[in-house]
This record gives sequence, C-alpha cells and structure tokens, in this order.
Amino acid sequence: MTVLMSGLAMPLAAQLQMRRQGEARRQLDEAKEAVLGFAVAHARLPCPATEGSNGLESFAPGGDETNGNCARFYDGYLPGATLGLAPLDSDGFVRDPWATPRNRIRYAVYGAGATVNGVVNPLTRGNGMQDATLAGLGAAPRFLMICSTGREASASDCGPAGNQLTRRAAFLLLSLGSNAQATPAPSSDEARNLAGNPVFVYRDASSAAGNEFDDLVQWVPVHLVVNRLLVAGRLP
Repeated sequence: MTVLMSGLAMPLAAQLQMRRQGEARRQLDEAKEAVLGFAVAHARLPCPATEGSNGLESFAPGGDETNGNCARFYDGYLPGATLGLAPLDSDGFVRDPWATPRNRIRYAVYGAGATVNGVVNPLTRGNGMQDATLAGLGAAPRFLMICSTGREASASDCGPAGNQLTRRAAFLLLSLGSNAQATPAPSSDEARNLAGNPVFVYRDASSAAGNEFDDLVQWVPVHLVVNRLLVAGRLP
C-alpha cells in the first residue's frame, strides 16, 4: 500500500502544480485587463503598490498622478485595491494560487525618472503618453526589457543580442510560483526578476538544480497600451 501511495503522490502533485499554474495565468490575464482598463479611465498606468499601501498604488513623497512619480517602479506589487480586483488578502493584495505572503502578484511599470520626448515618467503621468506623442513613444529606444536568460544580463541590458526578447514592454506582471518562499531566489534568472531594475527574465520552467525557474511572467508592450488609448479616444 505504501509503494502504491508513493506512486500516486507524484502524479497528483504534478496535477496540482499544473492546475495552480493555469489559475495563476488566468489571474495574470485578469490583472492585465484591469491595468489596461485603468489606463483607459485615467490616461496613465497605475503605480505599483508597496508593502504598507494596503494594495493601493503608491507614489513617492511629492508624487501624484500629475507627475507620475511612483514610490517604486520595478519591485512593487499589483495594486489590487486600486484596480478593484478580488479576492484580496487582509492587506489588500492579490495572491497567486500558492497563496503565501510571498506569493503576492508583483507588478512593474516603466518609469523611475525615464524621459520620452522630454516627458518624465510618461507612462504613469496623467496624459503623459499624449504629451510624449505617438511619434515620441514609437521612437523611444527602450522601455522594460525582457531577456531569455539573466546569466549575462545587467541592471540595464540583456547582454548579448540573442538574449533579448523585447525592450518595449510598458508593464509586467509576475507570479513567483511554488518556490516563492525560497530566499535568496533559487536561480540567477529568478533573482533577476526581483532585482528592482527594468530588466526581467522570461523562459521555460525548469527544476534542474541551480537552474530552477517557475516564475510566471506576462508583459504588455507599449504599442498595445497606446492602441487601447487610441480606441478609447484618450490619444492622440
């Protein structure tokens, strides 16, 4: 009986993992649409939430929607309370299906003083994308960067050209998966996603020792944000 139960445990565990991954992907899809809906309503992207913000977007001292100066840009959380998402934990955050405090869905948005066509924080400033102009947004050399590996990436670049998946992500959503509790992150690629800079990693999952990766990453390119605003009449 023990041998039989052991044989069943692995498939059941794998099924549970796959089910949670599917649920997490659906959460990220819902979160993406909520962020895009906020952009249509407010002509800007929301700032990330911080630990003490109770799930509300968090501005730096002196920051607000008129200057888009977020408390954090690259290592914050999805502002679930601001976006009206549910369910939320007792502190106002959205947790992925693994449901630990470390499994709050994370959110990054391009900014941190970045300038497009002379406009600072153009994506989080009210009407910032309109002020930056469509031509300016199209000509901007970079936004968030997504790499296929973090091995040769730096705080500002993916490294060799072949490692770059895109440099034009407006915002990114991140679930840390089943190993979210591990500190430090199990692999350099997972550590890169928590580094607090505009460079992130997306790749296939792996359980190989030293190369673990179960982060779920979804990014939205700036042209999709612009398209939603155009359709809604918020641009140009």
